[in-house]
Amino acid sequence: MSAYDNLKFNADGLIPAIIQDAANGRVLMMAWMNRASLETTVATGKTHFWSRSRQKFWMKGESSGHIQEVKDIAFDCDGDTLLIQVEQTGAACHEGYRSCFFRSLAASGEVRVTEPQLQTPGEIYGKK
Repeated sequence: MSAYDNLKFNADGLIPAIIQDAANGRVLMMAWMNRASLETTVATGKTHFWSRSRQKFWMKGESSGHIQEVKDIAFDCDGDTLLIQVEQTGAACHEGYRSCFFRSLAASGEVRVTEPQLQTPGEIYGKK
């Protein structure tokens, strides 16, 4: 039996992957993986995902250089969610923040930015 047989991919063949900073536990991002992207992640030690919007396989950092070096891949008791601990280079968020979870909803209903922006998207990806 393959380790992949323990995982439950959804009807689209995808499984959510929560990406966590191995050094401090901070949740950096969430993305989707199909079996091929998970297998490539395991084989290369760098995170690879499936983009639902672009219908495309991609490696984290392929455009930005902000790669994720995989330290551990775990899955939950139901086998339907991955938790991948990484060593993050640069910003994990395409908007230039360390984490994609850089906003919080305050009790007043206002949105608070909770961490500094490391780079602007223009600095990361160049002028578009």
